[in-house]
Amino acid sequence: MTTLFISDLHLDDSRPESTRQFETLVRGEARGAKALYILGDLFEYWLGDDITNETGSRVHEALKALNQSGVSCYFQHGNRDFLVGRDFADSCGLQLLPEEQVIDLYGKQTLLLHGDSLCTDDHEYQAVRKTLRSDAWQEEFLSRSAQGRIDFARDARSKSRAHQMAVDAEIMDVNLDAVEQAFERHRVSHMIHGHTHRPAIHEYFTGQGKAWRTVLGDWYEDNSVLRVGPGRFELGGLTP
Repeated sequence: MTTLFISDLHLDDSRPESTRQFETLVRGEARGAKALYILGDLFEYWLGDDITNETGSRVHEALKALNQSGVSCYFQHGNRDFLVGRDFADSCGLQLLPEEQVIDLYGKQTLLLHGDSLCTDDHEYQAVRKTLRSDAWQEEFLSRSAQGRIDFARDARSKSRAHQMAVDAEIMDVNLDAVEQAFERHRVSHMIHGHTHRPAIHEYFTGQGKAWRTVLGDWYEDNSVLRVGPGRFELGGLTP
């Protein structure tokens, strides 16, 4: 049986085809999987469990049906959907994971994370991230009106695009020291993450010996899926 990993879907009402492809995966191949792990940025943005839209409703129903079919579904917050809460998760059967989670993946201790915490060269982003992940900021934000939160999200996306255009692409990639520290901190030989939209499998030599870092690709461009099972490790796209 296979375990599936996806990340960076950025689902939104403006991209209905991406949502349809997600539903194809969840209602098709994922039904035969052992588990589905979503490593952040399932949504383009999430403004609180009390604000719904068509995309959120479709994703909710698809995940609920998958969970009811007996497939375990896990979710880590990304930099776009860190406000996905227990109300949404519990109602569709998602199991929320902490920012860094180690699992036993067919005998290999594997660290799961979204990946943005590894991009430590982007100091401006890390400062913003620290603020947005604080309990105080989230409590204040969720107390705002729906329109107030929507206006904030629009402004934030505009600033994010400007930042991405102004900053060298290498600065927004992972910092190798941060990667090595994560390997050492958790004493694992394998790491899986998304965020950077650079699908690849990287090989390292750490204090624990040989190690690998698997980067999931962007859903909109690649429909990236990592399939892992006994004797199987494939990073590719959706199956026909």
